[in-house]
Amino acid sequence: MKIKRLLIACCVMLVAGNGALDAAQSGLIRDENQKPGALDWQLTRVRTDKNNYRSPWVEGYCSKQSVLAGESIDIMVSTDPPVKFKIEIFRTGYYGGRGARLMQTLGPLQGTAQPIPSITEKRLRECRWKSSATLKIPADWLSGVYLGRLTTLPDADDKPYWQSYVIFVVRDTRKADILFQCSDNTWQAYNRWPINESLYTDPRGAHARDVASSFDRPYGRQAQYTGIVNDPLSVGSGEFLSFEQPLAYFLEQHGYDVTYCCNCDCLDASQITRCKTFISVGHDEYWDIPQYHAAKAAIEAGVNFLWLSGNSVFGVTAFSPSADGRPNRIITRTGHFGGFTDEDMAKAEKIMTKEWRRIGPDESLIMGARSIIPFNGGGDWTVVKPGHWMFKGTGMKKGDAIPGIVGWEHHGAPAKLPGLEIVAEGTAWAGGDNPAHWTATIFPGPKGNFVFNAATIFWVQALSMPPGHTLPWSHWNRPHGPDPRVQQIMHNLLQKAGSKRAER
Repeated sequence: MKIKRLLIACCVMLVAGNGALDAAQSGLIRDENQKPGALDWQLTRVRTDKNNYRSPWVEGYCSKQSVLAGESIDIMVSTDPPVKFKIEIFRTGYYGGRGARLMQTLGPLQGTAQPIPSITEKRLRECRWKSSATLKIPADWLSGVYLGRLTTLPDADDKPYWQSYVIFVVRDTRKADILFQCSDNTWQAYNRWPINESLYTDPRGAHARDVASSFDRPYGRQAQYTGIVNDPLSVGSGEFLSFEQPLAYFLEQHGYDVTYCCNCDCLDASQITRCKTFISVGHDEYWDIPQYHAAKAAIEAGVNFLWLSGNSVFGVTAFSPSADGRPNRIITRTGHFGGFTDEDMAKAEKIMTKEWRRIGPDESLIMGARSIIPFNGGGDWTVVKPGHWMFKGTGMKKGDAIPGIVGWEHHGAPAKLPGLEIVAEGTAWAGGDNPAHWTATIFPGPKGNFVFNAATIFWVQALSMPPGHTLPWSHWNRPHGPDPRVQQIMHNLLQKAGSKRAER
């Protein structure tokens, strides 16, 4: 009798196709976040050098930006002076409001002082450190953004311990409602480790061509953003904790079916089309041209796009392999995407550098709007089309504003696309006296999908306030933190895109 019931159940699953499997997978995030979160996952003791570029007492990086379950990733760590250390691996999420879960602890491990690499003609610093630990990702680890907390283990009670992070993404290949793309190309572009080496510190100017950056080096403190976010307790985590974690926390709090990836994972449209919705978050400035074409193909295939970001798809950074052949470990800025007009170019050369070169397609054709000049500034997000479905349940009227969430960079100059609507717009003030007109837009895709552009880096600051999160500010302008109106707009957008909440 039991065998008969089993055969009947198998037949039902075969008739249903993948429906039962899809239903089970859609609850993965909900089930994961019912597991106990960690009370202690943040950095407690951080020490940086006199320039605030790095933390030589303990620092590290990973051999890959992202990794599949079942694969291995190497963690390279330097401790100067040499001292034992441990690595605690946390998955970030909601976890009952705690923000992360302890997955595994490695160590104690013996640390050594690893060398600072010489600089190349492209201002490239590429570490070739020895591996301190190899982590094979267990099969049951869910896709997510993972932090490895490095903590020194001093040999005497009277010596302090020091901490920093390494960061990597566990990705998957399953179908999901939402694909959360980390903006890690931009994290690396602004990384000044070890001695002021970012894409912005070339003697020729901030936007010089043929300047390179390697993922084979630690993320230092966000010294580039000292006037925007002062967050020394994020050392080693790139920009995730400051500009992206509030979105991950919000999505997982509400049980949305989300999977995670890096910029380099989206060079092929098939990596995007497995999901209903693609999200760009925070500061997503640097893309390779194949990423653009993959995004365009995904929109044409019916994927919804949410640009919850600013200054996005602006600089062209081609990927190339590391010295030992690992793919996509170096990015080199070769120019800028083609959306700028001749007038824009003339303005840019006056305020930045004469190294500009427009290459590639017009980024506004996949976003609905693009970067404008002035590049940065601050302002309120003011609604101009309150009757649009995205504002349902917010109670917002024309002229109502979300204070301070436009900044520090934004989008404007809406594209001439059929059906494009401006849903919010206003003025962002650079330096308090230099205005730019930003526009939040939405336009229909060819298969019932849509593309929304929030037009600001700070959008996700209004979604949640994870433990330890620090609100940014810029140009005498700051977001206020979680806002129920922005939260409702997000729920409306995701529901329209076919995503359902799976809260307990």
